[in-house]
Amino acid sequence: MKKVILNLAVTLDGFVEGPNGEIDWCSMDNEQENQAVDAHFDQFLDGIDTIFYGRVSYDMWGEHQPAENAPPAEKKLWKGVHAKRKYVFSNKPKNSSNAKYITSNIKDQVLAIKSQPGKDIWLYGGAGLVTSFMNMGLVDTFLLAIHPVVLGAGKPLFTDIKNRMDLKLKQVTKSESGVILLEYDTI
Repeated sequence: MKKVILNLAVTLDGFVEGPNGEIDWCSMDNEQENQAVDAHFDQFLDGIDTIFYGRVSYDMWGEHQPAENAPPAEKKLWKGVHAKRKYVFSNKPKNSSNAKYITSNIKDQVLAIKSQPGKDIWLYGGAGLVTSFMNMGLVDTFLLAIHPVVLGAGKPLFTDIKNRMDLKLKQVTKSESGVILLEYDTI
């Protein structure tokens, strides 16, 4: 069965965005570091064939196109992202040729998608969708890039989680920039 993998960048104090929606803390200046991150992300993208979005996240990023003068690595990343099947979880579906909207029976539909043959699924977010998936027991793996910054305020990754989740550490990867990649499986 396919796994649902929550793959996100988060600050040391657990925020996915700053108080004004900023994500500038997520960038890295070191070119060698960026190449290592790009290689890891390429490997991740090769292991999935589906992306789950909340509506706001999809509206922001689901059809994003890099600028014409964007670096080749960025263009390659978005080409890889746009090659995946996309599902958007929303009470306000739109017509889209690029994504299928799921508006009801979320758990049953996710379990049906997980049982299809193919690669794993990236739970992209947003925060509300992450909470819903966690509360329904639908997240199999957590792949979190912990950035060495404390914001003190912003949008937290985890809110309103109803049940305890025990996790098993699968892998830790550290980088020169101080970003630590933690991979946990649910138990």
